[in-house]
Amino acid sequence: MIRVLLADDEAMVRAGVRAILDTDPGIEVVAEAVDGREAVELARAHQPDVVLLDIRMPRLDGLSAAAELRHAMPDVAVVMLTTFDEDEYVARALGEGADGFLLKASDPRELLIGVHAVAEGAAYLSPRIARRVVADLRGGRLTRHDHARKRVAVLTGREREVLALVGEGLSNQDIARRLTVTEGTVKAHVSAILHRLDVTNRVQAAILAYEAGLTTAR
Repeated sequence: MIRVLLADDEAMVRAGVRAILDTDPGIEVVAEAVDGREAVELARAHQPDVVLLDIRMPRLDGLSAAAELRHAMPDVAVVMLTTFDEDEYVARALGEGADGFLLKASDPRELLIGVHAVAEGAAYLSPRIARRVVADLRGGRLTRHDHARKRVAVLTGREREVLALVGEGLSNQDIARRLTVTEGTVKAHVSAILHRLDVTNRVQAAILAYEAGLTTAR
């Protein structure tokens, strides 16, 4: 069962999102918050697997809450769920360590897919956002390729192999099956990769894998 905490200052939005989540028997909403500060407090109390955060909330906005959660609870998956898809928000969300970025206007199935993906250790971006991230990467591909290759050079051969699969969007479970190793071994490799590359989450690692030429973004 995937335990989810939902944070949004609009009651109707929370009700709608919860209604979608409740259609999936594998997801349980364990708490709801009306602002970012309450979201952080409830996350500490309920220890959810996934936290869904609106970006614009009182007391503490979603981006700041994401940063606090990433620092205090690194194993919790954080997903931004918002109506705002401006590049600044996307960049800040990924920079603060968000594992996913979903738009409220998306197909409801995307919400369920995204929650399952991040709960399994993968990253998930709304397709509309993903296309723009890829386009941005292609814009400065040559310069970034050189820099990224130097960064991933510090990794072992096995770590580069795992990084390439992270770049393909595979979860820890999928990577374990592909490499015929335990999921615990994959988690250890991913943790080492994030530390050695000095990135905060799988999204940033996946972008680096693409820039280094380890994988091809779709």
